[in-house]
Amino acid sequence: MIERSPYFDAFTYAVMIIGLGLVIFPFWVVIVAGSQSLQEVSRVPISLWPSDQLWANLTEACDRGGLGAKMLNSMIVSVGVTIGKITLAAMSAFAIVFFNFRARMICFWLIFITLMLPLEVRIVPTYAIAANALLPFQTILDVTGLSWLIQAVSGVQVSLNWNLLNSYTGLILPLVATATGTFLYRQFFMTIPDELAEASKMDGARAMEFFWDVLIPLSRTNMLALATIMFVSSWNQYLWPLLITTDRENFGTAVMQLRFLIPTMNGTPDWNVTMAGALIIMLPPLLVVAFMQRWFVRGLISRDK
Repeated sequence: MIERSPYFDAFTYAVMIIGLGLVIFPFWVVIVAGSQSLQEVSRVPISLWPSDQLWANLTEACDRGGLGAKMLNSMIVSVGVTIGKITLAAMSAFAIVFFNFRARMICFWLIFITLMLPLEVRIVPTYAIAANALLPFQTILDVTGLSWLIQAVSGVQVSLNWNLLNSYTGLILPLVATATGTFLYRQFFMTIPDELAEASKMDGARAMEFFWDVLIPLSRTNMLALATIMFVSSWNQYLWPLLITTDRENFGTAVMQLRFLIPTMNGTPDWNVTMAGALIIMLPPLLVVAFMQRWFVRGLISRDK
């Protein structure tokens, strides 16, 4: 039994309170600034007490930034990316853990290595592929001479082109691949007893039946925890939507739109309206985390076990 010390307890509580303050303080500043007028928010130092302009600033932020349509775009992209990541990660981990083929560990390590490559490193080749998703196949046809042969025989020039720019497909598809999700699913699937797979096989269950009827129900809490992380991460994406879209009126996201809420009035940025817009934009991920908190914590605990 570990003996508890009142001094150590006081120290841990102090650290926890300081950490909580560091996390909450920026949110409080956003709320306060979003509720103040331009004159109040421009004062130095800024007042840390809310004012009465919150509703007016929220309304102006929605009108000026067109946040309604942009929030809908962000929701479509975030839900699409989350579903795609969960599905692809689960099936990839299922193949790596339960299918016995020679290259499975090579496939896993190739996926795992991409964890060390942030989006900023992969952004140029990813954009090149998104500009023409069929370019690799066109290159194969050109290198092998098949495009020349087809043109010589049929007189038809083969030119494969699939442009993903300014589309929901371009916003979602390149972000679906997830090494993190595959790794977490693999770690969970490795805790599944081999006897369970053997019993399912003896009952006549095929591979996909074992996956959908056994593994998916068992990994439900892990799936919800991972879905929460993926949704928040997808919602907060800024660089990729900024790069992949030029038609921002129809395909712009809410986080992208926030920068258009900082025009200047008499040389002073409208930080009060911008902070009000930030409050609106951060609301959906906060609600998702609050709603999924129980399953999120349970999924992390069960994964650690």
